[in-house]
Amino acid sequence: MEKLREPLCEIAQCGLPFALEAMGERWSFMILRAAFNGVRHFEDFLEALGIARNILSNRLSRLVEAGILKREHCADDRRRIEYRLTPKGMDLLPAMLALRQWGEKWQLGVPANPVLCDARDGMPIRPIGITAHDGRALSPDDLTWRERAELEAAVAFEPLRKVL
Repeated sequence: MEKLREPLCEIAQCGLPFALEAMGERWSFMILRAAFNGVRHFEDFLEALGIARNILSNRLSRLVEAGILKREHCADDRRRIEYRLTPKGMDLLPAMLALRQWGEKWQLGVPANPVLCDARDGMPIRPIGITAHDGRALSPDDLTWRERAELEAAVAFEPLRKVL
C-alpha cells in the first residue's frame, strides 16, 4: 500500500473531516440507520433507538443543519414533524452499508439478521468494495493518488464533478 499516499497535512483538501463533522458520533449513525429503515417521527426514533430525548433532539438538529435530514410537517397533522432523508443523506447509504459489513465481518463474524438483499431477485448484496471506472474490483495495491489538474487535462476524462 506504499503507492496510496496523500498529503496528510492538507486537511482542507480532504472530504473525510467534513463527513465526520456532519455525522459526529455513534447516535448520528444509529439515527441515520433508523431513517433508512423508514423511521420519521421523533417519538418513533425514541422508541426504536432507546435514546435520551435531549440527545435525540440534539443529533436530529445537527443532521438537519448538515443537510442530511430535512424537517417536514406531516400531511395529515401539520402539528407533527417528520424527519426525511435528503439526497445528501441518501448518498450516505453505501458508507453505512460498508461500515455495517465491516462490523459483521470483524466483530460478529457472520452476516447480521436480517440480511440485506436485492429486491429484484432476493439475493444478498455483495460486500461494498472499491471498483474502477470500468467495474473491476480494486485492492489497496491497485490504488494511487493523482492531481486533479492532471486528470482534468487528460482527454479521456470528463470533468471530475460529473464523474464524482
